[in-house]
Amino acid sequence: MLSCPRTPLMALTSTVYTLALVLSDSDRGVYENLDVRAALHPSESGDFFAARLLAYALEYTPELEFSKGGVSDSTAPALFVPKPGGGYKSWIEVGAPDAARLHRAAKGADRVAVYCHREPRVLLRQLAKERIHRGEEIPVYSFAPGFLEAFASRLEKRTALQLSVTGRHLYLEVAGASLESPVDESRIGA
Repeated sequence: MLSCPRTPLMALTSTVYTLALVLSDSDRGVYENLDVRAALHPSESGDFFAARLLAYALEYTPELEFSKGGVSDSTAPALFVPKPGGGYKSWIEVGAPDAARLHRAAKGADRVAVYCHREPRVLLRQLAKERIHRGEEIPVYSFAPGFLEAFASRLEKRTALQLSVTGRHLYLEVAGASLESPVDESRIGA
């Protein structure tokens, strides 16, 4: 960023996206019309943001929240469902969290899940070598190659989209395009 000598540098700000999401998840019996506001952080790639939005939809409950500190908060999950009185019912990671983070999450949450924004094999190999509390219970979800990129390229600050989920297969309508992908599930150490 360029600045004048007398002008202090300004921090980069997040871009807020407002999504009108029609969610039809027949796998979980969730049928909702949602207004979702999510911030794309300056350090966040489009694929990562798309994975975070899909994690929100696939994990949706009325109590589900985006982390207040965003992706830059190393102590909070990307998404979570709080427990009354403190702690987490669900701790949802996006990307490639390290073993120590997942270990800590599994000790403090009833359920932990990871949504990869890239091919998960490298992550799974790395995690399989580490000690992670209840690691075999943590699902690691991924999408078809190119799916997240195609989704991210169609997102605008205000976007209407429809997401149908049947048999862990996604059918996404966004900006006049129809995209689809399986939601592949792997387990750490499997």
